[in-house]
Amino acid sequence: MMPKKQKSLLLKLSVVVALLWLAFVLFIGNDSALSDDRYGRNEHVQSHHASWGNDLHALDGSRQPVIARPDPDRLRFEAAMRKDAEEEAKRRENEELEKQRLEEERRRRIQGRAVPPFMNMQNFESVKKSTNATIVNGVDLSAVDDSTRRLIEKGLLVPKWNLEKEVAANPNGTGEFGVGVIIVKENLSAIERKEFDDGWQHNAFNQYISDRVSLHRALPDVRDAECKTRQYREKLPQASVIIIFHNEAWTVLLRTVHSVLDRSPPHLIKEVILVDDFSDFDHLKTRLEEYVAKLEKVRLVRGKKREGLIRARLLGASVASAEVLIFLDSHCECTKGWLEPMLDRIAENRSNVVAPIIDVLDDETLKYQYSSAYSTSVGGFDWNLQFNWHPVPDREKKRRKSMVDPVWSPTMAGGLFGISREYFEYLGTYDPGMDIWGGENLELSFRIWMCGGVLEIVVCSHVGHIFRKRSPYKWRTGVNVVKKNSIRLAEVWMDGYGKYYYERFNNDLGDYGDITARKQLREKLQCKSFDWYLKTVFPELFIPGDALASGEIRNKAPGSFNGNQQPACVDSAVDKNANNKPVKLWPCHNQGGNQYWMFSKDGEIRRDEGCIDYAGQFVMIYPCHGMKGNQEWIYGQDNTLRHKNTNLCLQISDDGTKLEMKPCTGIDRQIWYWRRKTETTPGLQKTSLIAKAR
Repeated sequence: MMPKKQKSLLLKLSVVVALLWLAFVLFIGNDSALSDDRYGRNEHVQSHHASWGNDLHALDGSRQPVIARPDPDRLRFEAAMRKDAEEEAKRRENEELEKQRLEEERRRRIQGRAVPPFMNMQNFESVKKSTNATIVNGVDLSAVDDSTRRLIEKGLLVPKWNLEKEVAANPNGTGEFGVGVIIVKENLSAIERKEFDDGWQHNAFNQYISDRVSLHRALPDVRDAECKTRQYREKLPQASVIIIFHNEAWTVLLRTVHSVLDRSPPHLIKEVILVDDFSDFDHLKTRLEEYVAKLEKVRLVRGKKREGLIRARLLGASVASAEVLIFLDSHCECTKGWLEPMLDRIAENRSNVVAPIIDVLDDETLKYQYSSAYSTSVGGFDWNLQFNWHPVPDREKKRRKSMVDPVWSPTMAGGLFGISREYFEYLGTYDPGMDIWGGENLELSFRIWMCGGVLEIVVCSHVGHIFRKRSPYKWRTGVNVVKKNSIRLAEVWMDGYGKYYYERFNNDLGDYGDITARKQLREKLQCKSFDWYLKTVFPELFIPGDALASGEIRNKAPGSFNGNQQPACVDSAVDKNANNKPVKLWPCHNQGGNQYWMFSKDGEIRRDEGCIDYAGQFVMIYPCHGMKGNQEWIYGQDNTLRHKNTNLCLQISDDGTKLEMKPCTGIDRQIWYWRRKTETTPGLQKTSLIAKAR
């Protein structure tokens, strides 16, 4: 048994050893922490050990982190975790890169710059150079037909991609989904080049491309989103679709027919009537008859002589049997949902006459070009009785509840529209005294509005149309049928306002036929006046009667033309092709036309929608904007034409060949005479006397 004294000494020694050990442990721990802090690792080490629960009670009872040697198993675990995290990050990075690559490829396809899958970027430029193609077709050659593949391999076919909505039998086929196709003519063989040129000559569009596009090609669904969800009546009237053609290209004609059949509910198409206006191309004879015989609901009617569009349409209407007549040109393509909204408006009221949004089928590439409801235009006309387009007026925007509601239109283009057969007959169909085409669209438009109907553009209906830059057809010479037709409509429907049209050709009306029956029709229908039409339906139209002066603008001094001194007049076209181009000086010809001008109450020198404008460089044509500025002129009592903004005067140049703006001095070359005037116009009384003296 140990003595008490020894036990006490041993206990004290144990306490000392314990205290020394504790002090040693604390010293080592603090030193390690300080060491880690020097390298910025203290926080990491503390959090690491805290996560494993390696804590020690301090003397004051609190829990403090203790630095301990890392566990080897833990180190292996952390290494595996880091490796997994790095692999996951790399996988996500690869996924993001692939996503970006696919998005870039999609963007290039839409913009027409797709790189074929068999081609990488390194050899892309060399292949493009070797084919002389500006763009390379982004398709898999193994998936296309032989004809398309040969064109691609030669570098002759260059698609421009569009958004894809429909399902095509051959998604990579030429022209699918509204794709435009470019042919590199220089790379064609002599035989192919002749085919290319002949197509343009016969049709005034690119038949070479059309012949390589499927008759059933897919088109994008171009309707606005709201149109796609609109509901129409369950019971809609059936339609007879009437298509007039004369010497039309085979593929364009049949693509029109198939677009009607492929994109119309079958129960709404009663018949498609093809009216042949005395064609003489071989492919439109027996071959067409045999083809049509295989198509359900399609009929072929042939005229016995060349009648022209107007009377050929009357022939088609005479054999139609459906409640609604839909007239189409023979170079169209109907899109998805085109028919139902048109029929729905006629079902609403039989006196509604409807036209679709007419989209553009590019005459060179056959690309389908379209726009949204927000850019819809309405039909109008100028005092040369030419149809034109205008923005939807504010008053019409306020009347409609939605941007995709039908738009009231003063006139229609006339090539594509739908009308109740009963109402068409009630209105007197077309004027049979009109020849060929031209003016019939305005005549029918005036008649619809003045005789109780409404003319609408149906925003949810889209039909593509090839707009030719010239007419490929020949007619007998010596007869201006458009002028004759326009005079007939002016005499019957325009009341006294027709004089503003007649002024354009010095009131030389000529023979325009008997209009007695048409005047009796107007009286029978108790139609409103043309003055009502202008004030109610088309109040935006500038009325020549409001002009302070009109006619030619002739200079007091002669001009010099090919070395000869001749009377000089202000001369220019005012169509869109004339915008921003100089106004010319030209020998006065007394024929109106490009030398017919009006001086408005706002100081505009204008013809229809084109105004003479001066912005500091040269005198030009620019669309009338009604804001004065560069388009405001002052016709002074001294017969000068002074530009208000610059205070310069319009004059003939020193050499007598062009127009220019110079400080006003009153010299002869700055004196201008209007051929006609109103007595209230300052400075025009003297002009009238001079004009009469001439």
